[in-house]
Amino acid sequence: NRGRRGSCHLSVQDFSPVKTQDGILLKKKNKKQKKLEKNSSSEWNSLAVLCVQIKCFHEIIMIGYSVYHSYHLPWFRTLSWYFLLCVNYFFYGETVTDYFFTLVQREEPLRILSKYHRFISFALYLTGFCMFVLSLVKKHYRLQFYMFGWTHVTLLIVVTQSHLIIHNLFEGMIWFIVPISCVICNDIMAYMFGFFFGRTPLIKLSPKKTWEGFIGGFFSTVVFGILLSYVMSGYRFFVCPVEFNNDSNSFTVDCEPSELFQLQDYGLPPVLQSITGWTTVKLYPFQIHSIALSAFASIMGPFGGFFASGFKRAFKIKDFANTIPGHGGIMDRFDCQYLMATFVNVYIASFIRGPNPSKVIQQLLALRLDQQLHIFNSLKAHLTEKGLLPALEEAA
Repeated sequence: NRGRRGSCHLSVQDFSPVKTQDGILLKKKNKKQKKLEKNSSSEWNSLAVLCVQIKCFHEIIMIGYSVYHSYHLPWFRTLSWYFLLCVNYFFYGETVTDYFFTLVQREEPLRILSKYHRFISFALYLTGFCMFVLSLVKKHYRLQFYMFGWTHVTLLIVVTQSHLIIHNLFEGMIWFIVPISCVICNDIMAYMFGFFFGRTPLIKLSPKKTWEGFIGGFFSTVVFGILLSYVMSGYRFFVCPVEFNNDSNSFTVDCEPSELFQLQDYGLPPVLQSITGWTTVKLYPFQIHSIALSAFASIMGPFGGFFASGFKRAFKIKDFANTIPGHGGIMDRFDCQYLMATFVNVYIASFIRGPNPSKVIQQLLALRLDQQLHIFNSLKAHLTEKGLLPALEEAA
């Protein structure tokens, strides 16, 4: 309950406008926030991720095509886009089935597609595989297999990690916005510190990168991540996972925030106690996790950019494309973001996500009635054996 977090502490959502017409202004603010919490923008964000993914894929594929187009390899671009379609169909189908099981079970066409999803995905890929074999031309075998591998590595780097971004998004907007913002902050602050204080080169692949910028960007990003996490942790719109609401027939982000997003007291080390005079400090647990996210964005995130720099040097090009005049292509802007998204997804799976009762219940409701009854009896026997069921009956 948000109102019981402490009488002496104000969270972000407790602040209100000036006292003039206070009641009316506060009421309007609450209505707006409730409307915000009940509507999800994840569908549009997912669409934006898909658009960025397609453009990044296009930029990388066109590099290979521009280098080897004089060989007139048959169906290279056609097969590349076909494989992109196949992989996206597989990943998006898995995501919809996993996160929106209730919606899938309600609609007969979706239920059929979900049941045979992996077989359909394999059949689509197998069709593309056969098309590639039929397109092989004498004297160009090695080059064609090289481009076949080029396409699949691009799919692995771009599409797979885009899929992980969408998974992070469905866990809650905060898992989407904070990592992206940390990468952007690190890029900006590393440039600023490097510009004013840079003296020592960091890596040969990027001669303009300096140790001073790297270290300054690290500490700036950690502070930024903690502050941004504090602001966003106070709003359900950012912390609640996306769910499908059967009553409103829409996607919602309304929930009771988990302990991760509830203020708790943390004891300070003796050194800080002597400096500040405080023994404890109130923080959201997510702020502690944000330190790990910020650290990765600062230390390992730039290696995504170094990898991209090495790739461009190999093909003697300055940028992936000229989509953004003066800034290169979309891939030039997102080279660090994909590596960051993979880390966030692994971090959630390893340290955050636990068993989800709502998903278990959804799967149980999809079973036949006799199967549900069997599970009910098994669960009842288990609870009775553990001594929990009698306690529940007495409490009732």
